[in-house]
Amino acid sequence: MAAYSSKFFKIGSCDGQKVVDGEVMPLVLEPADPERKDIESLVEALGNNKEWFDQMITKNSAVLLRGFDVENAVNFNDVVEACDWEDIRYVGPAPRTHIHKRIWTANEGPLSEFIYYHHEMVLIKEFPKKVILFCEIPPPEGGETPFVPSFKVTEKMLEEFPEEVEEIEKRGLMYSFSAPTRNTTASMRGRGWEDAFATSDKQEAERRASALGMEIEWLADGGAKTILRPRALTRVFEGRNGRRMWFNTVVGMHGKEQSSATMADGTELPLKFVKRCEEIIEEESIQFKWQKGDVAFFDNWALLHGRRPSLPPRKVLVATCK
Repeated sequence: MAAYSSKFFKIGSCDGQKVVDGEVMPLVLEPADPERKDIESLVEALGNNKEWFDQMITKNSAVLLRGFDVENAVNFNDVVEACDWEDIRYVGPAPRTHIHKRIWTANEGPLSEFIYYHHEMVLIKEFPKKVILFCEIPPPEGGETPFVPSFKVTEKMLEEFPEEVEEIEKRGLMYSFSAPTRNTTASMRGRGWEDAFATSDKQEAERRASALGMEIEWLADGGAKTILRPRALTRVFEGRNGRRMWFNTVVGMHGKEQSSATMADGTELPLKFVKRCEEIIEEESIQFKWQKGDVAFFDNWALLHGRRPSLPPRKVLVATCK
């Protein structure tokens, strides 16, 4: 494959880019011809270069389209559909609102909160291959969507905690998470179980949870405690150079008010293991400042991503694809 073979795009750059194992993250693609930055030309180019564009996302893990006239959810949906990837419905704790066709709001929790790094839907049996984000309103300060090459975390953790990594991998992980009955945007994890499972019937919710690999315990206040076990610490995916991804959400759920993370048999994880992992993830993070019209494509198999605290307004929309 010839690198950057599409004549429609030219290689750009952005603040915060890093080179990881010889690949630029994110790869910035801009219009090669300033006269052809309109949404129709972009959609046509993506449709004509689907295989090449897919390869760029796999190769670089993150691709940022910048400088095109992507103005709203309708335009963003056209971009997503041009790539011809199957949609996957979001399952998780984040409060979100459906906007248009395949497009949803990103996490609607308070902008003052940091959303911790995660692979999208990492705990569910079926998770997206790609997460696509569109910036409609860039925040005046903060609000970046930092991301982390997942294999780098595994490398560092194996260097510092080789025995612990293999022991946890062998025994597996267990997570629990408590959800209210109905949605609330007072928390970044405020999605209610009725919305998450698309039913208000508890028996039906239990059936749907089971299909996703979860158990449910009902709480006295009407909420639900979901339990997920066993889950892996790392995973290796086809086409990712044999890289061992840090495919878990230990740091994000360990010891939190609404959630927990332990070994699958309930044994507590070593605190120094969790704390050092948190430090390594931040050390390996990459981020850029959102600009209006940006569309970022993340390889969800290869990247963790999060959200920095932000001043309002900030409007970032999302689509998830198989």
